[in-house]
Amino acid sequence: MALTLQRDAHGRLCAATPDGRQHVGVTPVRAFPLSAPAEGLSLVGPDGREVAWIDRLGELDAATRTLIEEALRLRDFAPTVTRLVDVSSFSTPSTWTVETDRGPTRFVLKGEEDIRRLGAGALLITTGDGVSLRVADRFALDRHSRKLLDRFLA
Repeated sequence: MALTLQRDAHGRLCAATPDGRQHVGVTPVRAFPLSAPAEGLSLVGPDGREVAWIDRLGELDAATRTLIEEALRLRDFAPTVTRLVDVSSFSTPSTWTVETDRGPTRFVLKGEEDIRRLGAGALLITTGDGVSLRVADRFALDRHSRKLLDRFLA
């Protein structure tokens, strides 16, 4: 028996593990949400204990993967920056106007140390309010965005 997931009448995610046990109210948690979001995922029970481990999301059947991805979207909030529109100043603190996959936003960057390199061109920007924004690949951004961003990465 493989891992199966479904929602119960109350909307809770329920897992049936290969050992035949039923777990009600599980929560998917990424092991490496920024560097490897599709690899290393734990299903955690309401008591905080792991009930199942998933090596790769891509190895799951489509229905199970869809349920997990829906739950992760509700849990994970890290908008992806798609374009830098404007930066108020090239010294910090500065106000940034950006477009994200969740709409336009403005935030204050307190210091250059709030831009963290994740490897392979990915970045994590922490706003003055503590919200994390991702840049999936800074080299894939448009020329204007790269030019603004490069001033802070030098």
